[in-house]
Order: sequence, then C-alpha cells, then structure tokens
Amino acid sequence: MRAAELDPIKHLTLENAKLRKINSALMSRVERAMDHPSNEFSLFEVAIALDNRVRRRTMELQAALRSVERTNEALKKAKLRADQANSFKSTFLAFVSHDLLQPLNAAKLSLSALSELETHPSSAPFVRQVDNALVSLEDLIRTLLDISKLDAGVMRPDICAFEIDGVVEPLRLEFEPLAAARGLKLRVRRSDAVVRSDPLMLRRILQNLLNNALRYSRRGGVLLGFRKRGDLLRIEVSDTGPGIPADRREAIFEEFQRGATNDYGGFGLGLSIVRRLARALEHPIGLSSRVGFGSTFSVSVPLEAARTAPPAAHSSATTPATYGVDGATVLLIENEPSVTQAMRTLLERWGCGVMTAASGVQARDRLRESERRPDLIIADLHLDNAENGFDVVQSIQSDIDIPVPAFIVTADHSEGVSAEAASLGFEILRKPVKPAELRALMAYLLA
Repeated sequence: MRAAELDPIKHLTLENAKLRKINSALMSRVERAMDHPSNEFSLFEVAIALDNRVRRRTMELQAALRSVERTNEALKKAKLRADQANSFKSTFLAFVSHDLLQPLNAAKLSLSALSELETHPSSAPFVRQVDNALVSLEDLIRTLLDISKLDAGVMRPDICAFEIDGVVEPLRLEFEPLAAARGLKLRVRRSDAVVRSDPLMLRRILQNLLNNALRYSRRGGVLLGFRKRGDLLRIEVSDTGPGIPADRREAIFEEFQRGATNDYGGFGLGLSIVRRLARALEHPIGLSSRVGFGSTFSVSVPLEAARTAPPAAHSSATTPATYGVDGATVLLIENEPSVTQAMRTLLERWGCGVMTAASGVQARDRLRESERRPDLIIADLHLDNAENGFDVVQSIQSDIDIPVPAFIVTADHSEGVSAEAASLGFEILRKPVKPAELRALMAYLLA
C-alpha cells in the first residue's frame, strides 16, 4: 500500500497549501493588473471619479455664480441709492445756497444802506450789532455749506500753479481792519514762491486759520509766514492766544469743538473745514502750541519747479478801488423783490441811476422805454422761468451798439458756475454781497 493511501490527511494538507499558493499568486497578478493605467477597468473607475468631481465642481461654481449675481444686484441697487443721495445733496445744496442766502443778502444790503443814512448817534451801536449778527450767520451758513459740499463730493480741487502772494495779499487787506478793530497787529510776510494747489480752496484754509487766530488772541498779534522744506512750502499762521493742551489738539479739528472756553465765540467749525479742505488737496496740516503762549497752525503746499506761473486769480473786488461810481447808470436784473429794493437803495445812495427789471424781457422793455443806456449791468444768475443771467446779459449786450460791462451776482457757489463765468469772461459776486466788494467791482469795471 502507498504512503498517500496510508496518510490521506497529510496529502490533503499538502494539496491545500499548494492551492493557497496558486490563489495568492493569481490575486497578486489581478491587483497589479487593476493598478496598471492602461487597464480598462482602472480607466473606467478613474472616469467615474472625474465625472463625479466635475459634477461637484460645477454645482459649486453655479452656486458661486448665483451668489455673485446676487452681490452684483445688491451693489447695483446700493450704487443707485448712492447716486440718488448725491443728486439729492447737490440739489439741496443749490436750494440752500440760493433760497437761504437770498434773504441774508437783502438784509445785509438794506443794513448797509441804513448805516449810510444820517441817523441818531445812539442807533449806531445797534446797527453794528445787527451787522455783526449777520456776519456770524453768513459765516455759519457758508461753513455748513462747505462741509456739506465736501462730504457730498461736489467740491473738487482745481489744481494749478500760481504765486502764493496772489492769495495771501488779499487776505492781508481783508483781515488788517479786523485785527486793528480788536487791538491786534497782523503781520503778513511776502513770498515770491510759486505753488501747486487750488487757489480758492487754499485761500479758504488760510482764511479760516487767520480768523481762528484773531478770534483767540486777546493781545499781541498774528503772523502769517513761510518756510521752505524741500519741495514743499509750509505756510504758518501763529497767534498769541491761550494755547492748546496736548490732549485737545486732535479734538479741535472735529465739528463743534473749540480750543478754549466759549468766551472766544465761534461755532467750532473752522478747523473742521481746514482739515477737510487739506485732505481734499492732500496738503499736510501741522500744529504746535504752548499753553499760555500761543499756537502755530501750518499747511504744506507743493512748490512748482519752474517759476513761470501767473499770479493767482482772485476777484478784483479785493483790490482797493480808486474810482467812484457816482453818476453811473446801472441796469439791475433781479427777480427777488427784497433784494431789488435793497440793492436799488444802496446804489442810489452811491449816486447811481438805477433801472430795475425782473427778467430779460422786462430789461429790454426798460431799455426801449428809456433814452439812457446803462453804463453797467448787474444780473442775478437764476431768474424766473429758468432764465440764465449769463444768457440775458449777452443778449442785452448784443442789442446795444456800445460795449457795456457786466457782472453776475449769485448765491450759487458751485464749481460749474465759476467755470462757465471764466469761459464767458464774466466777473462774479457771491451772495450775500459785501457792499465794499460791490462798490469796488463796480468802480473797477466802470474804470
């Protein structure tokens, strides 16, 4: 008998081990085949995985696109609301400029005419008191309008090169009488430097700094000077006021904040305007102060490399008049009765003959009815029935066979009006009109 027949269990054990070895080898071959890139089954699995990934990414992309569309729609609505708000602000500013400054203009002109009448000496202090109140009201309105324009983004710098003395010298003429009335000395240095800035906005900055310095100085005086620092001209306004504590030097640039007690007056808005204007111009503002000794505010303006700039354009009304207006015939075109009456009274007190009209048509009728020809035309900008003062004056000038000087009086302080006036060659007086400026400009044009 053979051994396999004698020990079947051992034989089966050997056979089983052999089969296990073969099976293991086959499984290993299958696994290697499945891992091979060219294997059809492997490619099938990869394709399914990629398809799932593409579907998942597509769904995520669609969700992101829907989110972007919603965001864009929200941004579009927000921009529309912002545009509407800015349009409303601009309309509101134009409305306030005209309708709020009109009665103030009439009041100031009437008061000026009243002050020239021979009244009882005891009434003089009351006239001065009313005048001071109107000046304060005008300053507040202008300041609030400036803040609103800057915040609304409707006041933009018009940068050009100009001689700094062309801005500073008119300020000296403006503030010297105020300083003298307060027993202070105002010193203004001269400079031949040429700078790059917006002359009107820079003038407003320096005007506020000078006004602030004179308000807070009870003795001594105020100095406006210059220091060159590299490619910058630092314009400094120094006072002999009470000084500003270190912990208040940032707060005073906020609205309705003052550097001292309320005894000094003011509304606490001047330095807020200075900061806003300086930011719009990108001119650094500086401040140094010693409590009990005074303060120095500064604004640094870029110097122009080539000094070929013309003098800064400023209203001829700031130049002292050397000629009178007595005997001149003035055609006044104004649609506000109170302003017309006040202006007429003032002009007649100056010895002028006055023809008044509320519109272009009425003005031409007055000229046809009269044998006189006007020596000067004064017109409001915004007249009834959407008439424009520029157009009315040009039409009347074309009807008259001799050139007649003219200027526009308006409460519209927008840059567009200034640009249009410059392009047409018109002078402008802003309401409320200062009688001295009115008379100086009239004398200048008549001369």
